[in-house]
Amino acid sequence: MLNQINGLHHVTSLASGAQSNNDFFTKTLGLRRIKKTVNFDAPEVYHLYYGDEAGTPGTVMTYFPFPNARRGRPGTGEVGITGFAVPKGSLGFWKDRLSMLDVQNIKEETTFGEDRLLFDGPDGDGFALIETDGDTRTPWTNNGVSEDVAIRGFHSADMRLRDAGASAELLKFMGYEEMDRQDNVTRFHVPNGNEANVIDITQVDAPMADQGAGSVHHIAFSVDNRDTQLEVRKALMDTGYQVTPVIDRDYFYAIYFRTPGGVLFEVATNEPGFDRDEDTAHLGEALKLPTQHEHLRTVLEEKYLEPIVD
Repeated sequence: MLNQINGLHHVTSLASGAQSNNDFFTKTLGLRRIKKTVNFDAPEVYHLYYGDEAGTPGTVMTYFPFPNARRGRPGTGEVGITGFAVPKGSLGFWKDRLSMLDVQNIKEETTFGEDRLLFDGPDGDGFALIETDGDTRTPWTNNGVSEDVAIRGFHSADMRLRDAGASAELLKFMGYEEMDRQDNVTRFHVPNGNEANVIDITQVDAPMADQGAGSVHHIAFSVDNRDTQLEVRKALMDTGYQVTPVIDRDYFYAIYFRTPGGVLFEVATNEPGFDRDEDTAHLGEALKLPTQHEHLRTVLEEKYLEPIVD
């Protein structure tokens, strides 16, 4: 069993437009845009990152906004709900705010003893704000959301699977422990991990998801550094998983593998961080390009990347 996994590092999804995506995460949810760059494999498409002030692992939501992308069809083999942690007593504020801003499908419920507010993102993305006690993370508060109600970072990711068994065993191998069960949902967490340390598996009888705008592309798990990442990679490969070589993503190093339930997992390092090419005070302001795409800057800015108005 592995002991290097800290919890979530980031969650990456697909969107249909950069401006609407930026507005939702900064102006509606009050997060900070911490990086404006491009997709390594499709540089004509933005890669936008949102999180706390510094982009601390466990707080970072990222998006590939493919212009006018068709909406995905929800199903199994994907992350259905991405959960954010908010302070106790703050859901009333969030319900009023989201309603005022015409956010769709707002619903209150209690799961595993935690009050939460479900809602959709602009492309039908499934989200939840979950009240938690004692979250010590410092939130970003410069977008009209005060510290007493602001999002702290991730709480959890909920995977929808036809068969939970093999993925549950994988999570246990990765250092997660089963916490509880409620109806068709099993909850796992990493003891002594970061505060984004919960994964839920919801077992449902449904067709496989068809990925598109609003779909989660992959979830990434945090490890401290490249040495621990290599340990994880070797252990996964020794267990039979097909794991990619280490890939330099500028702000972290990444490995990827497909889970038995169909969800794409990444293991990402906490180093070097999002301040490697921008001062923390100015994160997310300038367009930052991977070195191999720098020669495309003019054509990307003039032809492909829509200006984002903050």
